[in-house]
Amino acid sequence: MTQPSTASPSIIDPFGRMVEYLRVSVTDRCDFRCVYCMAEDMTFLPKKELLTLEELERLCAVFVEKGVRKLRLTGGEPLVRRGVMGLIRNLGKMLDGGGLDELTLTTNGSQLARYSGELVDAGVRRINVSIDTLDEEKFARITRWGRLPQVMAGLESARKAGLAIKINAVALKGVNEHEIEDMMKWAHGQGFDFTLIETMPLGEIDEDRTDQYLPLSTVRSRLEEKYSLLDIPYKTGGPARYVKVSETGGRLGFITPMTHNFCESCNRVRLTCTGTLYMCLGQDDAADLRAPLRQSEANDLVSQAIDEAIARKPKGHDFIIGRDSTPSVSRHMSTTGG
Repeated sequence: MTQPSTASPSIIDPFGRMVEYLRVSVTDRCDFRCVYCMAEDMTFLPKKELLTLEELERLCAVFVEKGVRKLRLTGGEPLVRRGVMGLIRNLGKMLDGGGLDELTLTTNGSQLARYSGELVDAGVRRINVSIDTLDEEKFARITRWGRLPQVMAGLESARKAGLAIKINAVALKGVNEHEIEDMMKWAHGQGFDFTLIETMPLGEIDEDRTDQYLPLSTVRSRLEEKYSLLDIPYKTGGPARYVKVSETGGRLGFITPMTHNFCESCNRVRLTCTGTLYMCLGQDDAADLRAPLRQSEANDLVSQAIDEAIARKPKGHDFIIGRDSTPSVSRHMSTTGG
């Protein structure tokens, strides 16, 4: 007699990659206006177009039932959405035998002083915080609306609450490129991981990305003149490649969509706050999950729509930055949360 299968559910794309990681943008709104991410005068989605928090929770539950093991909540800034802690608490209930291995958050840090304790109570154990400079004046210039002391207070609150912290910094030519070493030493001195990210051609902004773009291959070569960088197999589920910095004892990550893309090991899809599923950050192809979600109280239609979308997941992206090139993708980073 054939024994019933005990294999865990899984989502497999056309190239044999297991999709285990869902990034969920709970809002396109943000209390910062970072120069590489947004125009200062942004037009955000009408609230009526957003999924309710209950609908976002239901979609996440379907993905977890189908095999997703890691959820990351992003924005915009996720913690500015009204009632978001209720969503986070409910998603956290999936961690104890509910199929979910990890619930994480990417934030600009502005609201951490308020929410760190609640995040831990909800089951969040690790967060990413985006900080591109330790210079207070430059921080205000890069974020336009942000204030560094507020973020630093949030980091201290998160540390005291017991959250593991990774600092994410976008490497920007002529802006923070000469601070990278100091930022790495600061982060490692605080016990934080530190990850550098290449700027990506997503959405029209007020700046020329050719002026911003700094290849991380250049950054790594500069660091190796002073530091011993040892490649390590450490992974968090995302696209960063990590090294151990012998002199600081800390981990340094590189996210290189431009110089060395990570498509061959892509395990991610991205869900927006409108219920749109993007199978690739660098492609415009998307699937509408809001319509099937609202057509039936059962989840069969949603599950079928997810299967059809994953079957279209591309092999990779084609990002280009140049003087005469329009953004490779017209949507802003805040739409899909990176």
